[in-house]
Amino acid sequence: MADTQPPMSHEDSIDSQDPNTHPDTKKKSRRPANTAFRQQRLKAWQPILTPKTVLPLFFAIGIIFAPIGGGLLYASAVVQEIIIDYSSCYSDAPTWPTWDALPTDGDKYVSHFTSNSSNGDYKPTSPMWSQNQTGLQDALGNNITSCYLKFGIPNEMKPPVLFYYKLAKFYQNHRRYAKSFNTDQLSGKAVSEKTIHSSDCTPLTTTKVNNVSLPYYPCGIAANSQFNDTFYNLTLQNVPRSSDTERPYNMTKKGISWSSDKKLYGDSKYNWDEVAVPPNWVTKYGTSYNDTNHPDLVNDEEFQVWMRLAGLPTFSKLAQRNDHEVMEHGDYIVRIDHNFDVTEYGGTKSIIISTSTVMGGKNPFLGIAYVVVGGICIVLGALFTVTHLIRPRKLGDHTYLSWNNDGTGGGAATTGRNGVLAGEGRA
Repeated sequence: MADTQPPMSHEDSIDSQDPNTHPDTKKKSRRPANTAFRQQRLKAWQPILTPKTVLPLFFAIGIIFAPIGGGLLYASAVVQEIIIDYSSCYSDAPTWPTWDALPTDGDKYVSHFTSNSSNGDYKPTSPMWSQNQTGLQDALGNNITSCYLKFGIPNEMKPPVLFYYKLAKFYQNHRRYAKSFNTDQLSGKAVSEKTIHSSDCTPLTTTKVNNVSLPYYPCGIAANSQFNDTFYNLTLQNVPRSSDTERPYNMTKKGISWSSDKKLYGDSKYNWDEVAVPPNWVTKYGTSYNDTNHPDLVNDEEFQVWMRLAGLPTFSKLAQRNDHEVMEHGDYIVRIDHNFDVTEYGGTKSIIISTSTVMGGKNPFLGIAYVVVGGICIVLGALFTVTHLIRPRKLGDHTYLSWNNDGTGGGAATTGRNGVLAGEGRA
């Protein structure tokens, strides 16, 4: 019996190995789509820089920037201000009512006033200081030391008159410091102890009170380190054109924060026995809050100003202002209660009394920058114009291209190519 050949299966057939038998099979490809964007064929325009376009541009920038810079410098120059460093008043000043000259070396005392001949024979008093314990105590019963500063204002200062405090070597821009607060808590939400404990408020998140863990309100080192010296109204001594021996120059703490900042704060939903007082706030509120003694962050503009963090270690923040009354020339005394110790970190604290313009306070930097840029553009424009007139260069001239210059490499390669081509031509 002859052997029968097994039938050929479909898988072993020649047709099954032919790719043309599966026309629907698509090959995978990583080639980008044929579009102008994917194939980098987008239309583009690049200006051709010629002397006729560049030189007028230099002069135009200079003509525009220089006057703007001059205006900014003038606006800064008309601002009147006085800066007094009182960091060591509580240790170096004599006891009230004795006065002593305030150190004026370095930047401990700086004043900028415009000349004014309407003040008669008045000569401003050299800055002096004194310190005293007035009998006032903080919430913990500690005696408060007050610093008295006496200084002269040679010219009247028209409103708005702004009163700032200035701190040096205080790094609000440190990353951990800048993150150390809770937005929900500040907006009024009763954030739970568990949430605060794991928040960015570290290391001041929660604490044990009567064996119960409570969140700080407000939590974080930014709020805890709030500047808390107390400033009082200035008092004018021997009032000019009056029989009064003194007259207060009233200032207010209303209107010192930005309207956008006020929207970030809300009335707290906490019960006051559910939160703890931050360590540095106990001198103001004591060891616990209650219904009559608690922070009102919605209306506490000093706190709102402090929480707008500064980008540099030396900064000033608005403390109070007068938008209506002229500050007359004469001798003034201001009292400051000492609460914020800057000696712990080697910093300084000062007061600034200043006027303002539409461009802000005294800061000539922006004006100088505009004038310098304008001057450089005009000088460069003049130099390029003279060069273009004396040694003009034809547009599209290839003379200065690297491969046209004689040198090692470029010239030899060119000569070699020419030689080969010449040889091929002769052959």
